[in-house]
Amino acid sequence: MLTLPVDVAAFVLPLAWNRDYWKGLIAAALVTVAVFALGGLYAGRRHVSFLDELPLLCVRLLAAAAVVAIIAAERHDSVEYVVGFLRLIAVSAVFVLIGRALTRTAVVVARRRRWVEHSAVVVGSGPVAAELARLLRRYPQYGLHFAGFVADSLDELPEIVRLTRCEVLLIADIDCDDDELLRIARSPRLAGCDLWVVPRLREFHARHGIPDHIGAIPVSRVNRPSLTGPQFLLKRAFDVAAAGVALLLLSPVLLLCAAAVRLEGGPGILFRQERIGRYGRPFQLLKFRSMRPADETEAQTTWSVATDPRVGPIGRFLRRTSLDELPQLWNILRGDMTVVGPRPERPHFVDQFSADYPDYAMRHRMPVGLTGLAQVSGLRGDTPISDRARFDNYYIENWSLWLDVKVIVRTVLEVLRGGGR
Repeated sequence: MLTLPVDVAAFVLPLAWNRDYWKGLIAAALVTVAVFALGGLYAGRRHVSFLDELPLLCVRLLAAAAVVAIIAAERHDSVEYVVGFLRLIAVSAVFVLIGRALTRTAVVVARRRRWVEHSAVVVGSGPVAAELARLLRRYPQYGLHFAGFVADSLDELPEIVRLTRCEVLLIADIDCDDDELLRIARSPRLAGCDLWVVPRLREFHARHGIPDHIGAIPVSRVNRPSLTGPQFLLKRAFDVAAAGVALLLLSPVLLLCAAAVRLEGGPGILFRQERIGRYGRPFQLLKFRSMRPADETEAQTTWSVATDPRVGPIGRFLRRTSLDELPQLWNILRGDMTVVGPRPERPHFVDQFSADYPDYAMRHRMPVGLTGLAQVSGLRGDTPISDRARFDNYYIENWSLWLDVKVIVRTVLEVLRGGGR
């Protein structure tokens, strides 16, 4: 947490004696921070070393300097201005390197004196796990306090985490298959722990970026999705803005759809149905009615298919173009749904699929969506549930605002092609 403000302060420090380039220097500081973040230079590490980071720091500083130099040259015709600005950037870069060296030294000192340490549980039963425990006990510079082992009782891991107030899980040579390990890593009760793993082929671990290790044992931090915090609040803000604007712009389309549904099927334009949302909470989903089920039991327990003879021409068109989904914009405004997320399902099928496919219930970590990665990948209608769950969980575990943008673009293309049900 200390590194980022120190980098910014170091970069703008030359403004103390030269304010002629203050706009450019502030812009350069922001570009540099962004480049550092993309390069993983703000990621948490177990082995902290300024010398390990130095080559990547220099490369990223040069890249940021090149970007701001090009912008400065475009905005100013004066060669003297650009040269003076680049000199100031060079001074800032030196201050950044000095600041990095000082912060890294401060972190190591704080760890060695145990001013900063986190409770850690080692998951594994073999020699690598035992060696990790020994290293954590002997070398406090990794910032971890060894709190215990978990060998075979993986189902008890969440309770052990609670009792030891564990903050870091180190997974070493654990004797279980990858599916079981993935189930543990996805457990909501372990969401508060940082997860580090020893690569199974640790002698051939990836060489990109800055390798991390405890002693001579390579470790990698598992990046799990952050489904809370500022970035997720930004997703909610986007949902509200997008749904509100869409309802206004598409109001003529909504009126036409409502009129067409009324002409074809009579009263009852909207179809309300209970679906399961985030954390397993039920809500009433809205759609334009495209067919009439025989009764409520059939609506809740019968799988809809595209060839159902009760679907009329208008209903078939609404389904094919996904126009029947437009009332869900109101669900988004209410907070029941998001624009991009796993598609919501009925309680009957959620129970059934969760029993048949262990990964299915993990979809409910994320708010359900109007569209989703599975849908734009062709997994809608009568397609394998296991594939849908796999795509939905991939989306959740790799979620970012940019991934949402990509799904929305692909959704628009699908609608234009008429690729609905």
